[in-house]
Amino acid sequence: MIIAIDGPAASGKGTLARRLAAHFGLAYLDTGLIYRAVGARTADLGADPADAAAATAAAEALTLADLARTDLRGEAAASAASKVAAIPGVRAALLDFQRRFAATPPGAVLDGRDIGTVICPDATAKLFLLASAEVRARRRAAELQARGEAGIYAAVLRDLMARDERDSGRDVAPLQPAADAILLNTDDLNADQVFELAVQAVGRKVGGGSAQD
Repeated sequence: MIIAIDGPAASGKGTLARRLAAHFGLAYLDTGLIYRAVGARTADLGADPADAAAATAAAEALTLADLARTDLRGEAAASAASKVAAIPGVRAALLDFQRRFAATPPGAVLDGRDIGTVICPDATAKLFLLASAEVRARRRAAELQARGEAGIYAAVLRDLMARDERDSGRDVAPLQPAADAILLNTDDLNADQVFELAVQAVGRKVGGGSAQD
């Protein structure tokens, strides 16, 4: 059982994916964290994350230990991730890892930008979260402030819009919903409401299969 969750930055993918994984008893992979780790490794080497050769080398050398870094949740890592994710060599290096993770029984929930379209096109259920840039910026700014980090709405909004443009406009695996994805607009919904809708949607896909709390 594979559940693919895609959507733009700060649309609530991670929160939903973790809850669905716990609910259905599946493993969870934040694929965005992989790209953040690649971006961070590239920066550690003194290279620009947009440098294709450097970023590809960092992706090929990535280990599970890199995902445990404590600096991957900041805005710097997020911005770097969006840049390395547009590089074909980086995506190729990380494709097999993600597919192996998803194929390990009993299955997994993966969230990212191209899970339903490229990584797991045969996923059991595909969800695509939608939310306006303004709503997402408010959420992200509040999240940053809650962690004691700078979260100025105007700056966060500019960053999100720039990342949306990069993610949607890249030549390789652009951000877009799969043809058979279920679209969930979260603008006017809280996390619990989104979770309930997602559980119902996945349940319909698996024919009311067993789930666990």
